Amino acid sequence: MNTTSAIQTPAGLPRMNEPAPDFTALTTHGMKSLSDYKGKWLILFSHPADFTPVCTTEFTAFAARSADFAALNTELLGLSIDSHYAHIAWVRSIKQSFGVDINFPIIADLDMKVAQAYGMIMPGASDTQAVRATFIIDPEGKLRAMVYYPMTNGRSVDEIHRLIVALQTSAEHKVATPENWHPGQPVIVPTPQTCDAADARMQEGLNTVDWYFSTKML
Repeated sequence: MNTTSAIQTPAGLPRMNEPAPDFTALTTHGMKSLSDYKGKWLILFSHPADFTPVCTTEFTAFAARSADFAALNTELLGLSIDSHYAHIAWVRSIKQSFGVDINFPIIADLDMKVAQAYGMIMPGASDTQAVRATFIIDPEGKLRAMVYYPMTNGRSVDEIHRLIVALQTSAEHKVATPENWHPGQPVIVPTPQTCDAADARMQEGLNTVDWYFSTKML
């Protein structure tokens, strides 16, 4: 039975800062739709297959940080092109073998509609397995970030958490964040857009290295 549906999108990747592809899908927590997450940040992440070692380490790491993500008003949602029953068996196996509860839903995407809508299937990698793709969707349903890893290498859950914090900081304060930014470090102030604004920048009390590069503490 077809239990997954997604809005048809053109071939290729979805676009950042535009609405994320909609979907309704069967998960280990029942039916879930993108609209269920309105008002929250969502991390939608795919993995190649259930019962694989690298994927197991990722899922246990996400589960271990689930409270940290929840504190950021952020939900987790996994996906692979495996059956609903395979997901349930894998979750039970992780609990039995590793003592970890996978407390977030996993989409069963056998018809690959969600994976195709989000560009999770990469030519040359596999015809039937999703790569390690991570999509961050904001409370309005817009896609804010995409991160891809190959099948052979696990992603960094710490980095995904850091990116969520950075995105939320930028959205709230209208600033950018420098390389490897963490809370408590300076943020980057938007660059002046006119010659007069550039002249005035030096007197604005910021940490200004040059007219286009100014930072401040929040």
